[in-house]
Amino acid sequence: MAKKKAVISLGHEALGYTTTEQWDAVKKTAKALADLADSDYQLTITHSNGPQVSMIHKAMTELRRVNPDYTPVPMCVCSAMSQGYVGYDIQNSLRSEFLSRGISTPVSTVLTQVTVDPYDEAFYEPNKIIGRYMSKEEADAEVRKGNYVTEEAGKGFRRIVAAPKPLHIVEIDTIRTLADAGQVVIACGGGGIPVIEQQHILKGASAVIEKDSIAGKLAADLKADLLIILTSVDQVFKNFGTPQQEGIPSMTVSEAKASIEEGQFGERDMLPKIEAAIDYLEKVPCGRVLITSLAQATQAMKGKTGTIITK
Repeated sequence: MAKKKAVISLGHEALGYTTTEQWDAVKKTAKALADLADSDYQLTITHSNGPQVSMIHKAMTELRRVNPDYTPVPMCVCSAMSQGYVGYDIQNSLRSEFLSRGISTPVSTVLTQVTVDPYDEAFYEPNKIIGRYMSKEEADAEVRKGNYVTEEAGKGFRRIVAAPKPLHIVEIDTIRTLADAGQVVIACGGGGIPVIEQQHILKGASAVIEKDSIAGKLAADLKADLLIILTSVDQVFKNFGTPQQEGIPSMTVSEAKASIEEGQFGERDMLPKIEAAIDYLEKVPCGRVLITSLAQATQAMKGKTGTIITK
């Protein structure tokens, strides 16, 4: 009997913020992922890359600054680099954890491109901060090149890029073939490499894609039975951060939409996760979404914590 399919979205806590932090973090993450695999699910894993892509962008920009012989590295290439090295760490740690448990399931990383609409409104109002702090002169030079910058009081200027909605996962057939074969797949890391389709050519876009948005789309495209979004809290809360804070063990899509209308979810943290859950469940009505923390993932799968969202 074929295993049920689960798409798992890993947040920053699963990876750490530096290279050495990541080495330690993915060992713990691999144990949690292996526990989920032991629950008889085929896993397709996606992950955040905010600190990683920012680190790469800073490094490549600094290299260009001190050595003009090197050409600037576009955001799409930084995204590809982050996918490769984060996927490499997860893949090897999970493989080691599997083998220690006598599991021989292959684990592979698919470098994944995702098409975006060049006329997406996000390109006119970029809001994702990346890269190092710049002086006023450096910021002005970025603006002259057509890039956007923002000023942080007392710290300097930083570049900002757009976060358009994903349209199509270019390598979805490859991902689906591996998933259908029962293998573990790491794909769409950091939201995927954003590209714009121009006839038969894919051109990298100066943008990033929300990893929650791509997690919902990936789960829908694979017709996954379960979407697990791992974040920094054990479950979704109503009135979060107030004396009236209250955990939400379960809710329906209609209840989630009502809570969005009430402004219950933080625009930069929980809201994208709830929207991804809704998008997935509207395409796969028989599916389920589980939102919890990495530390509580195993307990949440037993129904002891976390938030379950259904159609």
